Amino acid sequence: MPKGATATKTLKVGDKAPDFTLKSHLDKEIKLSDLRGKNVFIAFYPLDWTPV
Repeated sequence: MPKGATATKTLKVGDKAPDFTLKSHLDKEIKLSDLRGKNVFIAFYPLDWTPV
């Protein structure tokens, strides 16, 4: 395993996502658990100029 990497469990359809924290576009930290019960869409893209 590369340095700094962590082992992760592969999720299956129907599994609950593990809780995590990310910064929003407004530089505010948001935890997934804070959004429980709401629809959540997370887009990961490799480059800033990549259209989503």
